[in-house]
Amino acid sequence: MEDLPRSQMVTLIRQRGIRDAMVLNAMQHVPRHRFVPEELHWEAYGDYPLPIGHGQTISQPYIVALMTEALALQPGDKVLELGTGSGYQAAILAEMGMEVYTIEIVPALHETARALLAELGYENVYFRLGDGNAGWQEYAPYTGIIATAAPVGIPPACTEQLAEGGRLVIPVGPRGGYQTLWKLTRRGDDYHRENLGGVAFVPLV
Repeated sequence: MEDLPRSQMVTLIRQRGIRDAMVLNAMQHVPRHRFVPEELHWEAYGDYPLPIGHGQTISQPYIVALMTEALALQPGDKVLELGTGSGYQAAILAEMGMEVYTIEIVPALHETARALLAELGYENVYFRLGDGNAGWQEYAPYTGIIATAAPVGIPPACTEQLAEGGRLVIPVGPRGGYQTLWKLTRRGDDYHRENLGGVAFVPLV
């Protein structure tokens, strides 16, 4: 697929206020069409979510960019992702040079994403099949934690496994409705909260 639709996607994201050059560069380089079913390739660079099977979706590009920018990461930072899904968010983080730990509870999505990211040459992503609510204690603490599905409340593991000064970006709210996208920054045992707006995510299973 030609890069023109991808460039148009990145231009739109920039026009909507995303300024982080690393985020924009990663979204220009990662082939989003590889992360959706073949019959949806022609829609891959539209600014909206798409189904990926198993009741899950690949997030809207602008939301991916917004959440990634909110993490405020630097290359080499350790990041935990709750909900691998298609693997697109993990690929964006890996393209930016992060050390990515990603958890998926649906076996088919876990296997597909792991194979695709290996094919694309990302060696800085580590996969786990399991419950994202529990986090991944073995490699904690994390500079950033990002959830690509919405719990009804913030799992305790997310705050416990966040490094001092680290950022958690997570949609929180009821199943089947709209949620609030929160950014939490850890300051000792306190967590500064910032409301990033309303979103609609699939539930964190």
